[in-house]
Amino acid sequence: MKNGYYGEWGGAFIPEVLHETFAQLNAAFEDARRDPTFWEEYRALMANYSGRPTPLTYADKLSDELAGARIFIKREDLNHTGAHKANNVMGQGLLVKRMGKTRVIAETGAGQHGVACATMAAKFGFECTIYMGEEDVERQRPNVFWMEKLGATVVPVTDGARTLKDAINEAFRDWVTNMDTTHYVLGTVCGPHPFPALVAWFQSLIGIEARQQILEQFGRLPSRVYACVGGGSNAMGIFQGFLDDTEVELVGVEAGGLGVDSGRHAARLASHDASPGVAQGYKTMFLQDDDGQMLDTHSVAAGLDYIGVSPILTDLWQKGRVRFEAATDAEVMAALERTMQREGDHPGPGVGARLCAGVQGSAATQPRSGDHHQHVGPGR
Repeated sequence: MKNGYYGEWGGAFIPEVLHETFAQLNAAFEDARRDPTFWEEYRALMANYSGRPTPLTYADKLSDELAGARIFIKREDLNHTGAHKANNVMGQGLLVKRMGKTRVIAETGAGQHGVACATMAAKFGFECTIYMGEEDVERQRPNVFWMEKLGATVVPVTDGARTLKDAINEAFRDWVTNMDTTHYVLGTVCGPHPFPALVAWFQSLIGIEARQQILEQFGRLPSRVYACVGGGSNAMGIFQGFLDDTEVELVGVEAGGLGVDSGRHAARLASHDASPGVAQGYKTMFLQDDDGQMLDTHSVAAGLDYIGVSPILTDLWQKGRVRFEAATDAEVMAALERTMQREGDHPGPGVGARLCAGVQGSAATQPRSGDHHQHVGPGR
């Protein structure tokens, strides 16, 4: 990374009024990264409050059924609040304390990031406002209930498609108005610098743990690591544990909706529908028309229907380090049912990472259709 860029992607395209706020955030983040006691405090918080490390579970029945690979599931659903989102928000909560701010705001799609942020705010004593697209409010009503019970104010956003991208826009408007007291807890590895680097740093716990666990349990590195990709925080979390292991293939799975040829999907890098653009403070591949207007997206999974993707992942895709595929709504629902019935594992929003270790040679010898049965979740 150089000046907030990953290759040609990233940057910080922000209004002048936010420059000082971002300078303060950058300084706090860099100070924390240089301070070993901060990371120790963070690790202790996640161990004693959130329950880390999360287990790596061998899916024996699925492995037998999909002969050709042994499948291990990194169980982020057992993290506090039921998803990987707690890793990021608790870390940012510690940064908010360092900066002396008293209020946090966040966007959410599926509601997992919103619940995690509301939980963090309650623990640290911050005022909390969560922006959520009106459509997502309706389809994720239980998470709205928990955010409100935790003391957060949930604001339905009625602009645009009334989903995640619109919630992000509304959160930025709030931040411009209240930046002296407020920190925006961005939920994924997108947005203007330093958010991609900051969120990836906190989520790296997933990959650090997973690499150690697979070596202890299986005695070798996996042939492939799979993760679903909305904005990309779950994927970056686990991929970071294996980026330097070039023999490990990294596979990001995007929301294929009704099919990548249907126009009703959210596959940015696994389709030919995305193009380079600048929006919401950074440069990446967006689903947009020839005039740069953002397209409507679709996914059965709220939060995975985001129009863009992390600039870090876009760079890794462009360099050929991460392969991207798409899974349709129907494939995801079939995989959900299959996993629940074979493993007794409810792969909800927090279960996003799968490790495949080869049995008969490399796991790459599996039929390609098997790819779509090893990822479910997480949402945002």
